[in-house]
Amino acid sequence: MKVSDFDYHLPPGLIAQKPVIPRDSSRLLVFHRETGKIEHRHFRDLGDYLDPGDCLVMNDTRVVPARLLGERTSTSGRCEVFFLREEGDDWIVLTGTRGRLQLGETITIPGEPSLVIRLVERGEEKTWRAKPESEERTFTLLERYGHVPIPPYIRGGEDEPSDRETYQTIFAARAGAVAAPTAGLHFTSELVEALRDRGVQQANVTLHVGLGTFLPVKVEETSEHQMHAEWCELSSATVERLRRTREEGRRVVAVGTTSVRVLESSCQEEGTWKSFTGETRLFLTPPHEFAGVDAMITNFHLPKSTLLMLVSAFAGMESIQKVYREAVRERYRFYSYGDAMLLL
Repeated sequence: MKVSDFDYHLPPGLIAQKPVIPRDSSRLLVFHRETGKIEHRHFRDLGDYLDPGDCLVMNDTRVVPARLLGERTSTSGRCEVFFLREEGDDWIVLTGTRGRLQLGETITIPGEPSLVIRLVERGEEKTWRAKPESEERTFTLLERYGHVPIPPYIRGGEDEPSDRETYQTIFAARAGAVAAPTAGLHFTSELVEALRDRGVQQANVTLHVGLGTFLPVKVEETSEHQMHAEWCELSSATVERLRRTREEGRRVVAVGTTSVRVLESSCQEEGTWKSFTGETRLFLTPPHEFAGVDAMITNFHLPKSTLLMLVSAFAGMESIQKVYREAVRERYRFYSYGDAMLLL
C-alpha cells in the first residue's frame, strides 16, 4: 500500500494554533461506520453517544518540558537539546546546532544555577547519550529548565507559558511523554463527572508518546516503514474492567490513537487483552481486524502520517477520506489543538 494513498489537501488556515476554551467546546464530528452517517456536534455532547456501562480508555501519560535551549560551552553557539528518555542515570537526547558536536562536549542551559549537559556517547541520527551534571531528579530538571515540546506546526514550535496547562490532559499522571495524547485534551472535569453520572466507566492505560509521532514517513510503501518504539503499560486491573465491559455487552471506547495502540498491542498474541509492560512498535494500517477497540475518539491527523493510517484501518480508507473532505468543507480545526471526531 502506498503512503501517498493517505494524502489530502489541508488549507493552512485550518491548522489550530491555540486550543478553544473551555476544552469541551471544541467541535466533534461523529461518524457512524455502519451507515456512513456524519453528524456535527460539540465535544460536550459526547455523552449523547455513550451508553451506561461503556468504558472510556484514557492515556494517563504526562508531557514533560523536553526542549532545552542552551549553548555549546566551547563556542557559545546556540544548541537545542531534546530529551527523549532516561536510561539509568543517563539521558538519551536529540541535538540541534550548527556544526558537528564532539564526544565529551558540554552544553550549558541558562538558569540560576545553569545546567551543564555532557555528551558521553554518540547515537544514531543526531542522538546522544548524555549526562546532566546535577544530582537532582530528571523530571525536576526538565520542569525547571525545559520548554513544552509543542509540534512545529503550532507557532513554529515556539511554546508559550499557557502551553504548560493547555498541552496537558486532565488525566496526566505519569511523566514521560514528549507529545500530548491529543484526543484527551478535549475533556474537562465537568464533562468527566457528567459521563460518570451517566454510568460511563473510565479505565487508564499508559503510553509515553515519543518524538516519532512528529516524524514524517519517508518511504513510498507502508510495508517499508519502521515504526518507532514507545513505552506503554496495560494493568491487570484495566484488563479486568475491559473484559467485564465486553461480557456485559458494552463498548470499549479508546480515547486517542495511543490508547488504541496499547489495547491492540495487548491483543496480538491471544486475540484479547493481556496485561503487559514494555515497548510497542505496532503499526496499524488497512486492513486490520481490531480486537480490543469498539469505538474511537481522535483528532484530525497530518497527511501521510501513521496516525491517519491507523484511523483509516479502523473506519476504512474511503470513509476517512470522505470524513476529512467533510471536515475541511465545514472548516474544522486540525491537528493537536484542533477539533475531534468520534468513530462509532
